[in-house]
Amino acid sequence: MPTPSSPVWLFDLDNTLHDASHAIFPAISANMNTYIARVLGDGTTPASQEAVNAARVGYWKRYGATLLGMIRHHRVDAADFLRQTHDIGALHDLVRYERGLERMLRRLPGRKILLTNAPTAYSTGVVRHLGLQRQFAHHVSIEDMRVHGQLRPKPSKLMLRRLLRRQGLAASRCILVEDTLVNLKRAKQLGVRTVWVTQYLRYADPIGKAPLPKMVKRPGYVDVKVKSVLRLPAHLRRLAHRSHTENV
Repeated sequence: MPTPSSPVWLFDLDNTLHDASHAIFPAISANMNTYIARVLGDGTTPASQEAVNAARVGYWKRYGATLLGMIRHHRVDAADFLRQTHDIGALHDLVRYERGLERMLRRLPGRKILLTNAPTAYSTGVVRHLGLQRQFAHHVSIEDMRVHGQLRPKPSKLMLRRLLRRQGLAASRCILVEDTLVNLKRAKQLGVRTVWVTQYLRYADPIGKAPLPKMVKRPGYVDVKVKSVLRLPAHLRRLAHRSHTENV
């Protein structure tokens, strides 16, 4: 049973618990291109690929999620956007992951919360396919990331602070496990411990164009860097030590 001093793990999903870059992200990217081209077009002719890429990457860089830019500048319906872009068919043919995820999660002390910028229907399907649905006490998807009625997905510190408050958690008790550095950086600014998972990273942008910069050393805001999420149990002592030193 978790105790008041047990850590609380905040797990990202895509490219953390499974290899989304293998087939899922390309499928979502194709859907997103089609959707954005239609929205940016003149009603008859879709927008050019150059215009689509410029909007998509520009909004991602500016807002942290392409969806936020599409809502702000084109008044798209968030639910419609998420439903159509994540309509990718049978997950059985797309999901690639390491064996042993459930056993690893059971070995970690404390409560686990899934914290993903993906929509509920998609992320629930992936978690079930991975066989991990019983390992998470809570499932927080992008639809749940609203602050004052506005979507505030990761890397929003406002959203994360509100989530911790609602869960009754001190930031220093939590450990965010992620592949995305900006999400880890913002969480660390709130006092959350951070783990960077790197093995599924291939590109630095959401459409797979920009090469991932090589980082030999972990950034200062990352407490632990692991290639595979399966290595987490081996770093428990180090994470516990970081928590202690940050609170003395």
